[in-house]
Amino acid sequence: MKIFPSSGRGEFWAWLLVFVAVLYWNTSLWAQANNTGILVGLWGAEARFRSPVAGELTIDGRDGVWQATLAGYQTSIAVNREDFRFELPVGAGEFRGRLDRVTNVIRGHWVQPQSQIFNNKYATPIELRSLAPSVWRGTVVPLDPPFSVYVSIAASTDGKLTAFITNPEMNFYRGRVFGVTRAGSKVHFETNGSSFEGSYDDRTDMLSLLLVDGMSPFPFSRRKRNDAVGFYARMPSEAVYQYRKPVEDGDGWITASLVDVGMEEAPIRELVQRILAADPANNPVNIQSLLIARHGRLVLEEYFHGFDENRVHDMRSASKTFAPVLVGLAREHGAKLSPATPVYPLFSQYKTFENWDTRKQAMTLRDLMTMTAGNACDDNDDNSPGNEDAMQGDAQHSDWYKYTLDLPMMKQPGGEDAVYCSGDLNLVGGAAAIATGTWLPQLFQQYLAQPLQFGRYYLNLMPDGQAYMGGGAYLRPRDQLKLGQLFLNGGTWDGRRLLSRGWVEESTTSHSHFDPRWSLGQRHEYGYGWHINFLKSGNKVYRAVAAGGNGGQFVIVVPELDLVIGINGGSYGEFAKWYRWELELVPQFILPSASVSAHPEK
Repeated sequence: MKIFPSSGRGEFWAWLLVFVAVLYWNTSLWAQANNTGILVGLWGAEARFRSPVAGELTIDGRDGVWQATLAGYQTSIAVNREDFRFELPVGAGEFRGRLDRVTNVIRGHWVQPQSQIFNNKYATPIELRSLAPSVWRGTVVPLDPPFSVYVSIAASTDGKLTAFITNPEMNFYRGRVFGVTRAGSKVHFETNGSSFEGSYDDRTDMLSLLLVDGMSPFPFSRRKRNDAVGFYARMPSEAVYQYRKPVEDGDGWITASLVDVGMEEAPIRELVQRILAADPANNPVNIQSLLIARHGRLVLEEYFHGFDENRVHDMRSASKTFAPVLVGLAREHGAKLSPATPVYPLFSQYKTFENWDTRKQAMTLRDLMTMTAGNACDDNDDNSPGNEDAMQGDAQHSDWYKYTLDLPMMKQPGGEDAVYCSGDLNLVGGAAAIATGTWLPQLFQQYLAQPLQFGRYYLNLMPDGQAYMGGGAYLRPRDQLKLGQLFLNGGTWDGRRLLSRGWVEESTTSHSHFDPRWSLGQRHEYGYGWHINFLKSGNKVYRAVAAGGNGGQFVIVVPELDLVIGINGGSYGEFAKWYRWELELVPQFILPSASVSAHPEK
C-alpha cells in the first residue's frame, strides 16, 4: 500500500514539509521546557536564624561564688545586693535581673545580640525560680521567628518566564515580578535593574537562589497548594469559613461569641473569606491576624499565613503609642512629668547641643508626644536629617537621644501641624526613663506588661542598650489588643487601675493633625501617640483612635461601639494598601456587624 499515490508528488513534499516543521516545533518546545519551562511552578524555602544562646539559665550562688550557666557558657555574675548582671563572652547575650526576697524569684530580662536578620538587640522578660538554696533557674527564649521566601514562576504566551517573589515575614520583595532566564544550570532573575542569581539542579530538582549578600544560597523545593505555609492564607484551603468563638488561655481575656455581644456573623465571615480567597500574587488584604473585642470580651481571633496565637508579631510604629503610656505610668508612680515639662532640661546628662537654637528652650513633652516639636525630623522625607533611617544608619552617632536633640529647628515648637517623626516619640520614652531612674524594659514590664498579663514579648534596644520607643516591639496579637482595651476601659484592666482616666482622655484628645497628603486624602488627627480617624459606615461616622504601624499593624478603639480591633499585616512598605484596611475594611465589614446595643453585665 502506498502512503502517497504517484499522482500526488506535490502533496508528498507538502506533507514532508509539515512533518519536518512539526518535528522541529516539538523539538524546540522540548528544548525550551528542558531549559526554562521546567522551572514553572511554586517554589519555597523556609529557615530559622536561631540564636545560639537559648534554653535553661541557672544562677548558682552557693558558697558565695556566683556563676551563671547557659547553653554551654559558664560565666561569673556581678551581684549588688538584690541586683544580678552578667554578659556572655563575644557579645553572645546579657542578663539583667533582681531578686524579689518575698517570693524568692529573680525577675529580669535577657538581652539577645544582633543577628543576620535583626539589626537591633532585643530584651525579653524572664523569671528564674528557686531550685535549691541559692540556686535559681529559668528559660531563655530568644526572638527567632521563621523566615520564608516563595517564588512562583509562570510562563507567558510568548514562552518567557516571570517570577513573583514574596517574603511573608518582612515583605522584602514587595510583590515585585522578575524576568527569569536560564543558561545551563544558571538561573538569572532581573527587574528594573535589580537582579540576583541562582542555579537549578536537574538531578535533585532543586532551585538555589542567592537572596542575601554574605549568606549561602537558599535551597528551594517545589510546593503545592497544601504545603506552602505563608504563601497561602491558610492550609489546607477552606471551602467556606466557619466562625468559632475564641478559646480562653489564662491571659486575662474573657471570651464570648459574636452573637453574645450583639454582633452579626455575616459581615465578619465575608471579611475573613476575602482574606482566605485573596490571590497571593496580587493581595490587597495581606492580613496575618485579625482580632476583635467587644464589651470587654474577645470575640474573634483568626490567624493567617502561618501565624498563630503564640507567635509574636512586629508592631512597627504601632508600638510608638507605648511611649506616652509610659509617661502616664511614670506619673502614676510619682514621677514629676507633665505635658508642659520642658524637654532639654530633662536630658541634663548632655552638657552641650549642636545646632543650638533658642526655640529649643520652648520645646515641651507635649510637643514630642504630638509630633509638633518643630525640629528637622520628617520620616516621610528621605532628605530630612532626623529621618529614622538616617538616624539608625549613622554609624558615627550611637546615642539616638542626642542625635534627635542635636537636630536643627525648622519652626517654633507647638501648634497643630504634626510632622511624622519617630525620634520624637523615642525621646518621650527617654523622658519616662530619666524621670523614674528606671531602665525602660523594667518600667514596661513592671507597670504595664505584668499587670496586663502579657505573654512573651520583645523590646528592641538602641545601641546604648536602652529600649527604642520609636517602634519595633514584638508582642502577641492578644496582648497588643489589651492596649486598646486598657484605654477603652478608661485606664483599667481586670478591675485594676493602671492609668488615670484623665491621662487616657488627654492622650486620645486631638492635639494636632497631619497633612491629608500623607493620609490618602483623609482627615487625620493625632493625640499623645494615638492616631485619630473618622470612619464612615453607612450613614454614620465613627471616631476611632488607633495605634498604627507600617505593614498594617493596628490597635483600633471605637468608643461609641465599645469595640477594639487588632490587625497585623505583612504589607510592609505598601502604605496605600495597608492604610486602607482601617479606612475601608473596618467600616465596610466590622462596624456594620456591631449593632449599638446595651452593654451586658460584666
